[in-house]
Amino acid sequence: MQRFTIFTASFLILILTSSCASKPAEAKSGLFVNLTNKSKFFLLAPHDIEKPMDMAQQISASYKKYNLSIISWVAADETKIEMSAFNEMGTTMGELLFREGIIDLKSSVIPKVFKPEYIVADYQLCFYKTLPLRLALEKSGLTLMINENNRRIYEKNKLIIEILKNDNSVTLINHLRGYTFAITGDFE
Repeated sequence: MQRFTIFTASFLILILTSSCASKPAEAKSGLFVNLTNKSKFFLLAPHDIEKPMDMAQQISASYKKYNLSIISWVAADETKIEMSAFNEMGTTMGELLFREGIIDLKSSVIPKVFKPEYIVADYQLCFYKTLPLRLALEKSGLTLMINENNRRIYEKNKLIIEILKNDNSVTLINHLRGYTFAITGDFE
């Protein structure tokens, strides 16, 4: 069972961090991710969240032939993003905290080589306000297009990330890196 838990945690982090690894740069928060091989997306401050949430979420992810499902508790507001991940048995797999430009990931099953910045970046792409997100993406050479609740991120004319949102689910499709995840919760 421990082997399954380690595999599940490692796979989740692999999916959410499959972009190129990076080291902090000299910027406001100092934290960035490479959404493409040529872009540096600097993480936004927590105050740019669309609306606070404190809820359980079901996360289903797929990468190539692998699929997994976990339960996560997310508490996010203008001061922080806090996530706790659980396996199907209810065992804690890890906890992540993003506050004041600092990310802390605690887990005995998630290898240290995986960067929590990518989890925060994907979360911000899904749940942060349009204007600061658009400005941050433009600084990294990318374009954000909005159609109703759906978001599309382009590098020049190439669609790299697509985010489909409705009242109870958010699906992120990373066309460039080849992974998809769907988050189900009460987002109203």
